[in-house]
Amino acid sequence: MCEGTSDMRRMILTSSSGIGLIHADRAEIVVPLIFRFVSGPLPTSYHLDQYLNGRIFPRDPEVHWSDLVRRSSQTGLAHKDTWLVWFCEVCGVDRIELWFDPEPNSQLLLIWILDYLRSHPSMIERLRLRLVDFDLLGADVAALRNRPVREFDVGDSDLEAARMTWEAYRGPTPELCFGLLGREFPRLPFLKPAMEELLAELPSPVTGLGATETRLLELIAQGHNRTKELFQPGGLLEMRVFDQWELGPLLEGLASGPMPAIAGLDPKLAILPQHDARGRNAAYRRSRLSLTEFGEALLAGREDFRRHNPIRRFWGGTLLTNQRLWRWDRESRLLVAP
Repeated sequence: MCEGTSDMRRMILTSSSGIGLIHADRAEIVVPLIFRFVSGPLPTSYHLDQYLNGRIFPRDPEVHWSDLVRRSSQTGLAHKDTWLVWFCEVCGVDRIELWFDPEPNSQLLLIWILDYLRSHPSMIERLRLRLVDFDLLGADVAALRNRPVREFDVGDSDLEAARMTWEAYRGPTPELCFGLLGREFPRLPFLKPAMEELLAELPSPVTGLGATETRLLELIAQGHNRTKELFQPGGLLEMRVFDQWELGPLLEGLASGPMPAIAGLDPKLAILPQHDARGRNAAYRRSRLSLTEFGEALLAGREDFRRHNPIRRFWGGTLLTNQRLWRWDRESRLLVAP
Protein backbone atom coordinates (compact mmCIF):
# COMPACT_ATOMS: atom_id res chain seq x y z
CA MET A 1 0.00 0.00 0.00
CA CYS A 2 0.97 3.64 -0.48
CA GLU A 3 0.70 6.52 1.93
CA GLY A 4 0.93 10.24 1.34
CA THR A 5 1.71 9.92 -2.36
CA SER A 6 -0.19 12.88 -3.79
CA ASP A 7 2.99 14.90 -4.33
CA MET A 8 5.40 12.04 -5.07
CA ARG A 9 6.46 11.98 -8.68
CA ARG A 10 10.21 11.29 -8.92
CA MET A 11 12.39 8.29 -8.09
CA ILE A 12 16.15 7.87 -8.47
CA LEU A 13 17.74 4.46 -8.99
CA THR A 14 21.47 4.53 -8.25
CA SER A 15 24.35 2.47 -6.88
CA SER A 16 25.44 2.43 -3.25
CA SER A 17 27.90 5.18 -4.26
CA GLY A 18 24.91 7.47 -4.84
CA ILE A 19 23.54 7.21 -1.30
CA GLY A 20 24.20 10.95 -0.86
CA LEU A 21 21.44 11.68 -3.36
CA ILE A 22 18.97 10.95 -0.55
CA HIS A 23 19.85 14.37 0.89
CA ALA A 24 20.22 16.26 -2.39
CA ASP A 25 16.52 16.98 -3.02
CA ARG A 26 16.73 15.64 -6.56
CA ALA A 27 13.82 13.24 -6.04
CA GLU A 28 11.28 12.23 -3.43
CA ILE A 29 12.60 8.68 -3.24
CA VAL A 30 16.13 7.35 -3.80
CA VAL A 31 16.72 3.62 -4.22
CA PRO A 32 20.37 2.49 -3.91
CA LEU A 33 21.00 -0.89 -5.57
CA ILE A 34 23.55 -2.71 -3.46
CA PHE A 35 24.74 -5.68 -5.50
CA ARG A 36 28.42 -6.14 -6.25
CA PHE A 37 28.93 -7.83 -9.62
CA VAL A 38 32.73 -7.49 -9.89
CA SER A 39 33.85 -10.18 -7.44
CA GLY A 40 32.65 -13.65 -6.55
CA PRO A 41 29.93 -15.62 -8.33
CA LEU A 42 27.10 -13.55 -9.78
CA PRO A 43 23.74 -13.66 -8.02
CA THR A 44 21.25 -15.95 -9.75
CA SER A 45 18.46 -14.49 -11.88
CA TYR A 46 16.02 -15.76 -9.25
CA HIS A 47 17.86 -13.94 -6.48
CA LEU A 48 17.99 -10.70 -8.46
CA ASP A 49 14.30 -10.89 -9.31
CA GLN A 50 13.37 -11.51 -5.69
CA TYR A 51 15.32 -8.41 -4.70
CA LEU A 52 13.07 -6.30 -6.95
CA ASN A 53 9.82 -8.26 -6.88
CA GLY A 54 9.29 -8.83 -3.17
CA ARG A 55 9.80 -11.62 -0.70
CA ILE A 56 8.03 -14.93 -1.04
CA PHE A 57 7.85 -15.30 2.74
CA PRO A 58 7.23 -12.36 5.11
CA ARG A 59 10.32 -13.13 7.20
CA ASP A 60 12.63 -13.96 4.31
CA PRO A 61 16.11 -12.80 5.44
CA GLU A 62 17.15 -11.78 1.91
CA VAL A 63 17.66 -8.05 1.35
CA HIS A 64 14.90 -6.32 -0.64
CA TRP A 65 15.08 -3.02 -2.53
CA SER A 66 12.70 -1.31 -0.11
CA ASP A 67 14.84 -2.18 2.93
CA LEU A 68 17.16 0.69 2.01
CA VAL A 69 14.42 3.28 1.41
CA ARG A 70 13.15 5.50 4.19
CA ARG A 71 9.58 4.78 5.23
CA SER A 72 7.81 8.13 5.38
CA SER A 73 4.86 10.07 4.02
CA GLN A 74 7.29 11.71 1.60
CA THR A 75 8.42 8.44 0.01
CA GLY A 76 4.95 6.93 0.18
CA LEU A 77 6.40 3.55 1.15
CA ALA A 78 3.95 2.03 3.60
CA HIS A 79 5.54 -1.41 4.00
CA LYS A 80 8.70 -3.25 3.08
CA ASP A 81 7.64 -6.04 0.73
CA THR A 82 6.46 -4.06 -2.26
CA TRP A 83 7.25 -5.03 -5.84
CA LEU A 84 9.27 -2.19 -7.39
CA VAL A 85 7.30 -2.02 -10.65
CA TRP A 86 3.97 -2.24 -8.82
CA PHE A 87 5.02 0.53 -6.46
CA CYS A 88 5.93 2.84 -9.36
CA GLU A 89 2.70 2.14 -11.23
CA VAL A 90 0.28 2.37 -8.30
CA CYS A 91 1.93 4.96 -6.10
CA GLY A 92 2.26 7.83 -8.55
CA VAL A 93 5.89 7.62 -9.70
CA ASP A 94 5.88 9.13 -13.17
CA ARG A 95 9.62 9.83 -13.50
CA ILE A 96 12.46 7.37 -12.77
CA GLU A 97 15.98 8.75 -13.11
CA LEU A 98 18.99 6.47 -13.49
CA TRP A 99 22.07 7.92 -11.74
CA PHE A 100 25.07 5.63 -12.31
CA ASP A 101 28.60 7.00 -12.49
CA PRO A 102 31.50 5.61 -14.61
CA GLU A 103 32.74 3.20 -11.91
CA PRO A 104 32.59 -0.36 -13.36
CA ASN A 105 30.23 -1.91 -10.82
CA SER A 106 27.85 1.02 -11.24
CA GLN A 107 27.81 0.47 -14.99
CA LEU A 108 27.01 -3.21 -14.42
CA LEU A 109 24.14 -2.21 -12.14
CA LEU A 110 22.88 0.14 -14.86
CA ILE A 111 22.76 -2.52 -17.56
CA TRP A 112 21.18 -5.01 -15.14
CA ILE A 113 18.34 -2.67 -14.13
CA LEU A 114 17.77 -1.56 -17.73
CA ASP A 115 17.59 -5.19 -18.83
CA TYR A 116 15.10 -5.89 -16.05
CA LEU A 117 12.89 -2.88 -16.81
CA ARG A 118 12.80 -3.47 -20.58
CA SER A 119 10.37 -6.35 -19.95
CA HIS A 120 7.96 -3.87 -18.30
CA PRO A 121 6.82 -1.53 -21.10
CA SER A 122 4.83 0.67 -18.74
CA MET A 123 8.10 1.63 -17.03
CA ILE A 124 10.10 2.60 -20.12
CA GLU A 125 8.31 5.90 -20.78
CA ARG A 126 9.09 7.00 -17.21
CA LEU A 127 12.83 6.37 -17.48
CA ARG A 128 15.40 9.14 -17.78
CA LEU A 129 19.11 8.38 -18.07
CA ARG A 130 21.36 10.88 -16.29
CA LEU A 131 24.87 11.22 -17.71
CA VAL A 132 26.80 11.20 -14.43
CA ASP A 133 30.36 11.96 -15.55
CA PHE A 134 31.78 12.30 -12.03
CA ASP A 135 32.22 9.95 -9.07
CA LEU A 136 29.14 9.87 -6.86
CA LEU A 137 31.05 8.37 -3.94
CA GLY A 138 32.34 11.18 -1.77
CA ALA A 139 30.56 13.98 -3.66
CA ASP A 140 29.22 16.54 -1.20
CA VAL A 141 25.50 17.19 -0.96
CA ALA A 142 25.76 20.70 -2.40
CA ALA A 143 27.43 19.36 -5.54
CA LEU A 144 24.84 16.61 -5.88
CA ARG A 145 22.03 19.11 -5.42
CA ASN A 146 23.26 21.83 -7.79
CA ARG A 147 25.52 20.28 -10.39
CA PRO A 148 24.01 20.22 -13.90
CA VAL A 149 23.68 16.63 -15.13
CA ARG A 150 22.53 15.97 -18.69
CA GLU A 151 19.59 13.64 -19.16
CA PHE A 152 18.14 11.53 -21.97
CA ASP A 153 15.07 9.47 -22.63
CA VAL A 154 15.81 5.76 -22.72
CA GLY A 155 15.39 4.37 -26.24
CA ASP A 156 15.15 0.92 -27.74
CA SER A 157 18.84 1.00 -28.69
CA ASP A 158 19.82 1.67 -25.07
CA LEU A 159 17.68 -1.22 -23.85
CA GLU A 160 19.17 -3.51 -26.47
CA ALA A 161 22.70 -2.44 -25.52
CA ALA A 162 21.95 -3.21 -21.87
CA ARG A 163 20.48 -6.62 -22.72
CA MET A 164 23.44 -7.54 -24.91
CA THR A 165 26.06 -6.36 -22.41
CA TRP A 166 24.43 -7.97 -19.38
CA GLU A 167 24.10 -11.25 -21.29
CA ALA A 168 27.76 -11.03 -22.33
CA TYR A 169 29.01 -10.39 -18.79
CA ARG A 170 27.02 -13.32 -17.45
CA GLY A 171 28.36 -15.64 -20.15
CA PRO A 172 30.64 -18.62 -19.44
CA THR A 173 33.62 -16.93 -21.16
CA PRO A 174 34.73 -13.28 -21.56
CA GLU A 175 34.60 -13.53 -25.37
CA LEU A 176 31.32 -11.66 -25.84
CA CYS A 177 32.52 -8.88 -23.52
CA PHE A 178 35.68 -8.51 -25.57
CA GLY A 179 33.52 -8.24 -28.69
CA LEU A 180 31.67 -5.27 -27.13
CA LEU A 181 34.84 -3.16 -27.33
CA GLY A 182 34.28 -2.88 -31.08
CA ARG A 183 30.76 -1.46 -30.71
CA GLU A 184 29.51 2.05 -30.03
CA PHE A 185 27.02 2.99 -27.31
CA PRO A 186 26.45 6.74 -27.80
CA ARG A 187 24.16 7.27 -24.80
CA LEU A 188 26.00 4.80 -22.58
CA PRO A 189 29.48 6.33 -23.01
CA PHE A 190 30.97 4.83 -19.83
CA LEU A 191 30.04 1.26 -20.65
CA LYS A 192 32.98 0.35 -22.89
CA PRO A 193 35.64 1.96 -20.63
CA ALA A 194 34.14 0.08 -17.68
CA MET A 195 34.25 -3.18 -19.62
CA GLU A 196 37.89 -2.63 -20.51
CA GLU A 197 38.69 -1.95 -16.85
CA LEU A 198 36.99 -5.23 -15.97
CA LEU A 199 38.86 -7.14 -18.68
CA ALA A 200 42.12 -5.73 -17.30
CA GLU A 201 41.44 -7.65 -14.08
CA LEU A 202 41.90 -10.93 -15.96
CA PRO A 203 45.39 -12.41 -15.44
CA SER A 204 48.18 -11.00 -17.58
CA PRO A 205 49.73 -13.44 -20.12
CA VAL A 206 53.15 -12.57 -18.69
CA THR A 207 52.76 -12.22 -14.90
CA GLY A 208 49.41 -13.89 -14.26
CA LEU A 209 48.29 -10.80 -12.34
CA GLY A 210 45.27 -8.59 -12.88
CA ALA A 211 45.58 -4.80 -13.00
CA THR A 212 44.67 -4.24 -9.34
CA GLU A 213 46.95 -7.03 -8.14
CA THR A 214 49.82 -5.51 -10.12
CA ARG A 215 49.16 -2.07 -8.66
CA LEU A 216 49.12 -3.49 -5.12
CA LEU A 217 52.56 -5.05 -5.66
CA GLU A 218 53.88 -1.81 -7.14
CA LEU A 219 52.74 0.21 -4.13
CA ILE A 220 54.17 -2.29 -1.64
CA ALA A 221 57.48 -2.23 -3.56
CA GLN A 222 57.47 1.57 -3.15
CA GLY A 223 57.26 1.18 0.65
CA HIS A 224 53.52 1.52 1.21
CA ASN A 225 53.29 -1.38 3.62
CA ARG A 226 50.09 -0.54 5.57
CA THR A 227 46.70 -1.79 4.45
CA LYS A 228 45.04 1.45 5.58
CA GLU A 229 46.73 3.47 2.86
CA LEU A 230 46.29 0.69 0.30
CA PHE A 231 42.56 0.25 0.96
CA GLN A 232 41.58 3.90 1.44
CA PRO A 233 38.92 4.91 -1.14
CA GLY A 234 40.25 7.48 -3.57
CA GLY A 235 43.79 6.92 -2.27
CA LEU A 236 47.00 5.57 -3.70
CA LEU A 237 45.56 2.54 -5.47
CA GLU A 238 43.79 4.56 -8.18
CA MET A 239 41.90 1.46 -9.33
CA ARG A 240 38.11 1.52 -9.48
CA VAL A 241 36.98 -2.05 -9.99
CA PHE A 242 37.13 -3.37 -6.42
CA ASP A 243 35.97 -1.62 -3.26
CA GLN A 244 37.88 -1.65 0.02
CA TRP A 245 36.03 -4.77 1.23
CA GLU A 246 37.09 -6.72 -1.86
CA LEU A 247 40.74 -5.68 -1.72
CA GLY A 248 41.39 -7.73 1.43
CA PRO A 249 40.67 -11.13 -0.17
CA LEU A 250 42.66 -10.01 -3.23
CA LEU A 251 45.64 -9.24 -1.00
CA GLU A 252 45.23 -12.54 0.85
CA GLY A 253 45.33 -14.38 -2.46
CA LEU A 254 48.67 -12.78 -3.27
CA ALA A 255 50.02 -13.68 0.19
CA SER A 256 48.99 -17.34 0.13
CA GLY A 257 49.64 -20.42 -1.97
CA PRO A 258 52.86 -22.37 -2.55
CA MET A 259 54.62 -19.26 -3.91
CA PRO A 260 53.31 -16.11 -2.18
CA ALA A 261 54.14 -12.73 -3.67
CA ILE A 262 53.60 -10.83 -0.41
CA ALA A 263 54.95 -11.35 3.10
CA GLY A 264 53.87 -9.77 6.36
CA LEU A 265 50.11 -10.30 6.24
CA ASP A 266 48.84 -11.20 9.72
CA PRO A 267 48.54 -15.03 9.85
CA LYS A 268 45.32 -14.80 11.89
CA LEU A 269 43.51 -13.82 8.69
CA ALA A 270 43.79 -17.45 7.58
CA ILE A 271 41.61 -18.64 10.48
CA LEU A 272 39.30 -15.70 11.15
CA PRO A 273 35.81 -16.23 9.69
CA GLN A 274 34.75 -13.88 6.90
CA HIS A 275 31.88 -12.46 8.96
CA ASP A 276 34.26 -11.32 11.73
CA ALA A 277 34.75 -7.86 10.25
CA ARG A 278 36.19 -6.35 13.43
CA GLY A 279 38.76 -9.10 13.90
CA ARG A 280 39.79 -9.09 10.26
CA ASN A 281 40.14 -5.31 10.15
CA ALA A 282 42.36 -5.42 13.22
CA ALA A 283 44.50 -8.13 11.58
CA TYR A 284 44.86 -6.05 8.43
CA ARG A 285 45.94 -3.05 10.51
CA ARG A 286 48.59 -5.14 12.28
CA SER A 287 50.07 -6.29 8.97
CA ARG A 288 53.36 -4.87 7.68
CA LEU A 289 53.65 -5.85 4.05
CA SER A 290 56.66 -6.51 1.84
CA LEU A 291 57.35 -8.31 -1.42
CA THR A 292 58.87 -11.74 -1.44
CA GLU A 293 61.65 -12.55 -3.88
CA PHE A 294 58.96 -14.15 -6.03
CA GLY A 295 56.90 -10.95 -5.84
CA GLU A 296 59.85 -8.91 -7.04
CA ALA A 297 60.30 -11.32 -9.95
CA LEU A 298 56.62 -10.92 -10.83
CA LEU A 299 56.94 -7.14 -11.02
CA ALA A 300 60.00 -7.53 -13.22
CA GLY A 301 58.01 -9.79 -15.57
CA ARG A 302 60.22 -12.83 -14.94
CA GLU A 303 57.58 -15.03 -13.30
CA ASP A 304 53.92 -16.01 -13.69
CA PHE A 305 51.92 -16.09 -10.45
CA ARG A 306 49.28 -18.47 -11.81
CA ARG A 307 51.88 -20.99 -12.93
CA HIS A 308 52.94 -21.56 -9.32
CA ASN A 309 49.70 -20.98 -7.39
CA PRO A 310 46.17 -22.40 -7.65
CA ILE A 311 43.35 -20.20 -8.90
CA ARG A 312 39.60 -20.58 -8.69
CA ARG A 313 37.65 -17.35 -8.95
CA PHE A 314 34.92 -15.74 -10.98
CA TRP A 315 35.06 -12.99 -13.56
CA GLY A 316 31.42 -12.21 -14.27
CA GLY A 317 29.90 -15.54 -15.29
CA THR A 318 33.31 -17.02 -16.15
CA LEU A 319 34.93 -19.43 -13.72
CA LEU A 320 38.70 -19.03 -13.95
CA THR A 321 40.89 -22.00 -13.00
CA ASN A 322 44.48 -22.95 -13.77
CA GLN A 323 43.19 -25.33 -16.43
CA ARG A 324 40.75 -22.79 -17.89
CA LEU A 325 42.48 -19.46 -17.55
CA TRP A 326 41.42 -16.59 -19.79
CA ARG A 327 43.98 -13.78 -19.87
CA TRP A 328 44.02 -10.15 -20.95
CA ASP A 329 46.97 -8.54 -22.73
CA ARG A 330 46.70 -4.92 -21.60
CA GLU A 331 49.28 -3.60 -24.04
CA SER A 332 47.69 -5.03 -27.18
CA ARG A 333 44.14 -5.00 -25.72
CA LEU A 334 43.62 -8.61 -26.72
CA LEU A 335 41.85 -11.48 -24.98
CA VAL A 336 43.97 -14.64 -24.75
CA ALA A 337 42.07 -17.95 -24.66
CA PRO A 338 43.17 -20.86 -22.43
